[in-house]
Amino acid sequence: MLTNKQKSALRSMANTLRPIFQVGKEGVSYNLINTLSDALEAHELVKLNVLKSCPDDVRQVALDLASGAHAEVVQIIGKTIVLYRESREHRRIELPR
Repeated sequence: MLTNKQKSALRSMANTLRPIFQVGKEGVSYNLINTLSDALEAHELVKLNVLKSCPDDVRQVALDLASGAHAEVVQIIGKTIVLYRESREHRRIELPR
């Protein structure tokens, strides 16, 4: 569980990131979760866009992706989601305590 101070630090890091995934009309799929999990292992912090064609609510998509990839939702702004999961092998981000 992330503290508010840690979420704030992650939000500032995510500010300059570009979204690397898009959730479209098929919504959350098994393939998307697997690919997202691999990206989180490599980068730890990932930004996604939810397209207008997605049938699900943005908050529900964020929760489904976070639970499927064992990550935490850092931020939801409009249709943009930021997720974080500490990498097992390639730890890059040092969070404040």
